[in-house]
Amino acid sequence: MSGLRAGDPQRIGELTLVGRLGAGGMGVVYLAQGSDGRLVALKRLREELASDSEFRARFRREAAALTRVQGTCTARVLTVEVEASSPYVVMEYVPGPTLAEHVAEHGPLRGEMAHGFAVGLAEALAAIHRADLVHRDLKPGNVL
Repeated sequence: MSGLRAGDPQRIGELTLVGRLGAGGMGVVYLAQGSDGRLVALKRLREELASDSEFRARFRREAAALTRVQGTCTARVLTVEVEASSPYVVMEYVPGPTLAEHVAEHGPLRGEMAHGFAVGLAEALAAIHRADLVHRDLKPGNVL
């Protein structure tokens, strides 16, 4: 996680933004906190794309797809707000390092840890496929 940058909002809806978890071509993912203290991940369409109807439609499709994924090893969608001036999706926050970070610090997974990880990853992919989706960016940096 990194700190908020100049231009990042301090709040979105009822959530206070704590920091940045990541960013991609279409959006920024923030760590956010509710008034109850609960931490969540909030993915927001980039401000510069929010007025583009094509990107809004794409974000709307992505949000709808995320809500169809139901698995024990996937983050659950909590809120979808696609009509906001800057659309966003709120999901469960899953603390912990990515697979890439873990391997860089501790070396390759072995034994029971490798087996448990493989089972969890297979369950997550099965849940994604049951929703008629294909994960197009499966890589160690995107797996927790």
